[in-house]
Amino acid sequence: MVYSVNEYLHFEERFRCEPGQGDALVQNGYLFLYADPAKAADGGTAAKAWEGAQANVAMQHAAGLSEVELLSPAQVGERFVHVDPSELVGATFCSTDGFLHPDVVYMEGFRRIGELGGTLHQHQPVVGARFDSQGQMVAVETKTGGVYEADLFIDCTNAWSPRLTELLGGDPLPIQALKRYLYFLQRGASLTGEQLVQMPMTISPNRAYCRPENAEQLLLGWAHHADAQQDFDWEDQDVIEPDFFHKSGLENYGMQLWMELAGSMPPLMEFSGLRATTAGFYAVTPDHNPFLGYNPRQRRLLHAVGFSGHGAMMGPFTAAAVAAMALAGETLRTVTVGGIEIDLDALRVGREWVHGEGMVI
Repeated sequence: MVYSVNEYLHFEERFRCEPGQGDALVQNGYLFLYADPAKAADGGTAAKAWEGAQANVAMQHAAGLSEVELLSPAQVGERFVHVDPSELVGATFCSTDGFLHPDVVYMEGFRRIGELGGTLHQHQPVVGARFDSQGQMVAVETKTGGVYEADLFIDCTNAWSPRLTELLGGDPLPIQALKRYLYFLQRGASLTGEQLVQMPMTISPNRAYCRPENAEQLLLGWAHHADAQQDFDWEDQDVIEPDFFHKSGLENYGMQLWMELAGSMPPLMEFSGLRATTAGFYAVTPDHNPFLGYNPRQRRLLHAVGFSGHGAMMGPFTAAAVAAMALAGETLRTVTVGGIEIDLDALRVGREWVHGEGMVI
């Protein structure tokens, strides 16, 4: 992640954008809030969460992320006007964390592909493959009738990967497609537009989160139990179930999320209301870590999938790892980025589930 943040900071230079067109990363920071065990409904769980937070900070410091801080309730109150620290035991804050402008990343990336001589084909879903006499794929077929031959095929389809891999004659990966919802909350008079746009991404003790979309709206999210939908269609991404639609009465999930966040951030209670609901699918693996490596059955099929919600954040590192494997023609156990050798065992295809990601929100 240290490597990825640095790469995004140099995005404009690396992608040769026009001046001012490559601002991909907004570094407002991430602020994780932790409940005081003495005041929480479940003191044992709260105490364990705070112990885990302190261990995470020690791990992050050891990995080179020295700017991560442990904050007392008083420090939280002094530095973040939107947070009520009275029910907290503390917080962690990393000033270099942030969120991306996906339109910048994608559109500037597409432009650069063309400049480098590549060809972008859109709206051509893959529906099959062609194979040689040994059963190895040599081409993909698309719904529009296109046939594309290659020596290497890189699967970056995430939630679509299990069904795509089956079409391509590979061993499917254990990835589940889970529906997730996001909401947009309109600013009220309790915070100015300037205060809103400077807010860090703030995560409540119960892992609900919000961050500024712009000076007038917060984006809200909160993971919930969801059954896997392996056979979803393209249109299903935008289907909003009634219980999750922000206009479905006072008991909808968006209202519950708003109230959860307002419990830690009182100014949000005075905001004007939910304005929109959006949805999509996470590609979730058993340990929430992605798969980076070749398919065991198809030696020309290289996977970079299963990111469980942090694929964009890992983008530069993933690109470096995939490029190294593409050149090597095999799954690598380590990759060197930024002068540091990184062990990829926790990301390999066919791994045991012992490396679980511990900070998924």
